[in-house]
Amino acid sequence: MGGLFRPAALPLALAAGYLLQLLGVLLVLTPCVLAGAVLGVGLEAALLGRRCGGVARRLARLQFSRPVRQLLRDALLLGGLLRVDALRPPGAGAWLLVALLACWATHFGCQGVAGRVRRSRRLPFVTRNIDTDGLRLGHAPPRLFGGQGTARLVAVAAVVTAGTVVTAATGRAWWAAGAATACCAALCAGTLLLGLRLLPSRRPVGEAEALEWLEDWLTAYAPTVGLYFSGGASSAYQANMWLSTLARLEGRPLIVLRERFMVRKIAATDVPVLCVPKVAHLMQLESSGLAVLLHPANSGKTSQVLRIPTIKHAFINHGESDKLSSCNPYAKAYDQVWVAGPAARERYRLADVGVDDADVVEVGRPQLAPIRAGSGPPPDGRITVLYAPTWEGWTDDPGNTSVVLAGERLVRTLLADGRVRLLYKPHPMTGSVDPAAGAADRRIRALVTEAAARTAEGPVAGPGELARAEAALHGLTEPGFRPGADEAERMLLQSAPPADRASRVERATAAWEQAYWDAAPARQHRVVAGPPGPHPSVYSCFNQADALVSDVSSVVSDWLAGEKPYAVVNTSGLAEDDFRAAFPTAGAATVLSPSAAEVPAFLAAVRDPASDTLAGARAALKVRLLGPAEPPSLERFDRAALALRAEAEAHRSRSPQAAEAGREEARAVAAADSEAERAESDPEPDAEPGPDAGHTAAGPAASDGPGHEVP
Repeated sequence: MGGLFRPAALPLALAAGYLLQLLGVLLVLTPCVLAGAVLGVGLEAALLGRRCGGVARRLARLQFSRPVRQLLRDALLLGGLLRVDALRPPGAGAWLLVALLACWATHFGCQGVAGRVRRSRRLPFVTRNIDTDGLRLGHAPPRLFGGQGTARLVAVAAVVTAGTVVTAATGRAWWAAGAATACCAALCAGTLLLGLRLLPSRRPVGEAEALEWLEDWLTAYAPTVGLYFSGGASSAYQANMWLSTLARLEGRPLIVLRERFMVRKIAATDVPVLCVPKVAHLMQLESSGLAVLLHPANSGKTSQVLRIPTIKHAFINHGESDKLSSCNPYAKAYDQVWVAGPAARERYRLADVGVDDADVVEVGRPQLAPIRAGSGPPPDGRITVLYAPTWEGWTDDPGNTSVVLAGERLVRTLLADGRVRLLYKPHPMTGSVDPAAGAADRRIRALVTEAAARTAEGPVAGPGELARAEAALHGLTEPGFRPGADEAERMLLQSAPPADRASRVERATAAWEQAYWDAAPARQHRVVAGPPGPHPSVYSCFNQADALVSDVSSVVSDWLAGEKPYAVVNTSGLAEDDFRAAFPTAGAATVLSPSAAEVPAFLAAVRDPASDTLAGARAALKVRLLGPAEPPSLERFDRAALALRAEAEAHRSRSPQAAEAGREEARAVAAADSEAERAESDPEPDAEPGPDAGHTAAGPAASDGPGHEVP
């Protein structure tokens, strides 16, 4: 039914269904009554789909919710049966009315019990990779009774409507009465089974007992360093890029989240994950012994954890570039700011945003270890170019992304060179702020896809290899929850992982990425993004490419790890010399104008190392941006974490009164926020916010980024 109507046309179709029923009642036309009822039930089923969710919400805001619509439909249906004298014998007609009313009463009773069951299963925290024994978690109730009230109502309406169709055809009301009675019995049984879950022995522990369990777990685990993250649904990549680094640090790491939905957005990791939505409960971290929290992004909720005086906080960002957002004044709220190399230190000094130079620590970029150094272009001159533009950002600066002003021209110019293979990997947030960027991105994808169809030549790996590799990776990284699993059930199933899972995931990821590249001809152009599904990381794309075309973003800094040629697109309106002076990461790049006139010369330099005059500049800039090769970045990062941990423990021993001050402030904050927290809705399980959720007056969760997902 959903395919027959566009979402915008559904309200008109609903009105048509009611009009048919009304005409049938007034004109005593049984087919009209039944057709209108059947049409209405079909449309309600269509409204259950994601495509029509906006229509359903708008109707509800107009006080024309699903129960109201179905009540009106049932009233017209009964009225039509009465008019055609189909409710015979009288006893059966009366029984139909009673059974239908009982269905409605039981449905609303089931809704109330289901809400209590959901609340009893909603603990004050969410976990992953943590053994949840002691919380009395169990499997979620069937969705039709435990969560999907709208689907349940549609199912009952469908059965009752089917019974009335038979009643109208036979003139016997027992058919409709029997259908309504069967629905009522099913609803009663489902409600009773739900009610049994509220028995003390069947429900999870209460809030106080759960928090006591959490305190015991934190004491036993004794985390030493944590990654703190809060943000919107599309910002999880900012935390995911640090997972492998966190897992390799000395000590006992912990991931601390604030939004419940984010637990499912965090990529595969063996590090314990703890989501604590309420600020009052967050203060339990103070007594856990946790000494250091690392922050890959700024958000409004960051200020809440900064109140804990016994924890030292370091801002590690999720990528460094020459953008102003890489020197956000919010950084001065942290105890330290960890940067990759000397260039970032200088950037903070020049920005003069209140960050003391003594608090800036150079740690390199541990995530860049998978990037291979360039070995020179192929002798036949066939090169691969990666175009990885950043997104439009939160400002109106035309220099943020090249997609709008130069993207199509750049792509056409690159595709016109028959010896270029183009990989296009846009930032995942492209188009989320400026619709023009989204439209340009779609046009670029179409250009690359069309050109790819003309370059489909060369050997291809077996078609089943990619599917097998993806299935193997999926089996390790996706828990395979059943559709009705709720938060508590996922906590139960995602307990402590096997000891070797991390290494198996790493090997499976490498095998899948290789299968991805082998699944298409070696010279075929590729769009490495969308439709929904897994795609190689930007670092995997780096290893496929001989040259990069990008914008002013941290993609450029990371690319320099391989010391291969790159170009930066200048859409800022600045002259080239001024552009290089303003953005030091472009110092070793070929600067491209929006006209793309410089592309042929750039490609020639990529193909001929002898004419590559920027090789020395790239090597020097790599050290300036990313720091020295020795000691390795991970070692420097670990040293910084250990040093900050020692500082936190020394501070804690010197200032025992700080703990009590922190607790007092936490209680004050909790009291101020309690009203807002009580107003938190109880939605259908696991509703997810939009991509901009988590952005506050403190600044967007995405202060800057690498532009692409990183495993």
